[in-house]
Amino acid sequence: MREGLIPAVLGTAVTASGVVLRGKYPMAAAAVAGFGLAHMVLGAIDLVEHRRQRF
Repeated sequence: MREGLIPAVLGTAVTASGVVLRGKYPMAAAAVAGFGLAHMVLGAIDLVEHRRQRF
């Protein structure tokens, strides 16, 4: 499995959870969505970094 794929997918799920919570718990939703976005960015960086090493 490609390195960085799990954090990217997990970040997508966590961000979606944060967006769903937006109506009921706005502050917690912002924190959860930010945490998920950070995972997505770090996972994408890993995917791009390891793609260059394979070629």
